[in-house]
Amino acid sequence: MVDAGILQLQAALVERFEAQPDWEARYKLIIEYGRSLAPLPEAFRTEANKVRGCASTVWLHATFDGRLVTYLADSDAILVRGLIALLLAVYSGHTPQQILDAPPAFIEELGLNTHLTTNRANGLSAMVRQLMVYALAFKAQAGSSAGTGTGTGTGA
Repeated sequence: MVDAGILQLQAALVERFEAQPDWEARYKLIIEYGRSLAPLPEAFRTEANKVRGCASTVWLHATFDGRLVTYLADSDAILVRGLIALLLAVYSGHTPQQILDAPPAFIEELGLNTHLTTNRANGLSAMVRQLMVYALAFKAQAGSSAGTGTGTGTGA
């Protein structure tokens, strides 16, 4: 079942973007989200954390405390930094199962899939895939450590 919290976050984003008068204003809002993204520590700017399939460099790091997934990310491109910030605003702080059960419907609702260049749209898809890969790995980790009292860790 989809988490109501994730659905509410997606709906709030759609509402905020629909309130913008045009796509120029929406792009500015995406950039604003990127500027508000917490800095990614240098220790996480590694090859292992790079998202494959993005024309820009995107780093995505995830941690799991045994219950919730926390994502940290950054990009060398301001618009892409905003796109990953939108994804983190929706998905960070939820359980792996909640993340896996909540497809990013807001991407189409916002029209991002049609208003981004092909390279940026492909990169956005790659970022979503990586978020889901982390959630799937953490779900498996939680299942395998259910009886051991462990379950903390960092991204693969």
